[in-house]
Amino acid sequence: MPRIPDIPGQLVQRGSEQELWLKRRVATLCHLDYDRFPGSQPISFASGHLNRLEKQDFWVCEKSDGVRVLFFLQTDLPSSTQMVYLIDRHNTYREIGGFWFPHHERRDQPLRDTIIDGELVIDVDPATNEETLRYLAFDCLVVDSQHVMSRPLDKRYGRLRDWFYRPYSAMLHSQANMLPPQPFSIKVKDINFSYTIDHVFQAIIPLLQHGNDGLIYTCVETPYTPGTDENIFKWKPPSENSIDFKLVLRFPPLKGAPSQPDFQAKPFFGLHVYCGDERGQARYEPYDELYVTDAEWEQMKLSGDQYDDRIVEVHWDSVSSHWRMMRFRDDKPNGNYKTVVGKIIQSIVDGVEKDSLLGRCPVIRTAWKERMNRGSQAQQPLPTPTGPPSSAGGSYPAHGSSNGPLPTRLPPGDCTFRYGAIATSPWSKVSGPITFAGMRR
Repeated sequence: MPRIPDIPGQLVQRGSEQELWLKRRVATLCHLDYDRFPGSQPISFASGHLNRLEKQDFWVCEKSDGVRVLFFLQTDLPSSTQMVYLIDRHNTYREIGGFWFPHHERRDQPLRDTIIDGELVIDVDPATNEETLRYLAFDCLVVDSQHVMSRPLDKRYGRLRDWFYRPYSAMLHSQANMLPPQPFSIKVKDINFSYTIDHVFQAIIPLLQHGNDGLIYTCVETPYTPGTDENIFKWKPPSENSIDFKLVLRFPPLKGAPSQPDFQAKPFFGLHVYCGDERGQARYEPYDELYVTDAEWEQMKLSGDQYDDRIVEVHWDSVSSHWRMMRFRDDKPNGNYKTVVGKIIQSIVDGVEKDSLLGRCPVIRTAWKERMNRGSQAQQPLPTPTGPPSSAGGSYPAHGSSNGPLPTRLPPGDCTFRYGAIATSPWSKVSGPITFAGMRR
């Protein structure tokens, strides 16, 4: 899998006056009454969402395989100095110097406080294997101290492109020999109409220099919503949908000393589901088992990595009918919430394959054009499609065609009633129940 970048910058000390001030400033700019991470989160795409694509205007872009971070430009106007902070999903701040962003109208003046949404990726040049750390911006919450979260996506994207990126890009081009190296490159993601995904698959994804993790559909008409947003869809082929769990290892007893765990033996790989916080502590319940071969376990031991008590991304292998590990997700503070897990599993069972998605594009395009003709949209969307309208009609299975056979053993469904509460901190090797899954710790 593609390498996930580490987030650069100097960590702002947790609980410090600086961090508290920054969080208050971000909350104020975003018109929020809390200081939690203000970013939005998509929901998994299911077959019912095809109807949403017909009834409403959506834009689509490729989903990059990287690290999601908010880009907070904080400007001190008296001194015209600027500092950039990257905010991860843990709501942790990292400070980065070396950037300067000009105002979109007064190029000799600084752009004021701005909050951009995007992700960090590592682009690898296929010819030289040279790596470039790059920030791909796709939305904005605040630009030049102006709150834009309540505006529709086309207006937000326009501000992102015209107020934030174009003046900065022009400055880099005109002063290339005078500016110090930038901490990382910045680009704005290409946006396409929802009915042109054939172009995304054929002309955009194959040319990417970083990993791709599917598609993101975002409703044009709705505001930017912190937390889970029912108007943003994350599409993957059903076989590639993934879930984040906490991985919990439980070892069998040591021969000759049954009160001690045998850390060289192959353990039970428990997957625990996140059930929210209780008194400030994350609460997890057992959910299912991760399948690990004997050879994979030997490689785990040789790696020296810690596997216990870490968030892991897994996918459902329909051939073996087991959960299989993809990678660690240290960028996430917790696994997927239990209700989200249920929705993702539903999207695995009730998912939409690529051919069915492409086959629906002509209908989606027709519905879009009819809305435009009725005058339901005030103006043409800002982005110009980077490819021709979908030519999928007749080339792909019609809507309603089969998405392929279901796995022989379906992934577990709603976990609410599968298990009861567990002991405090059961995920640590040195605490929790003495016996788990028939084995002693």
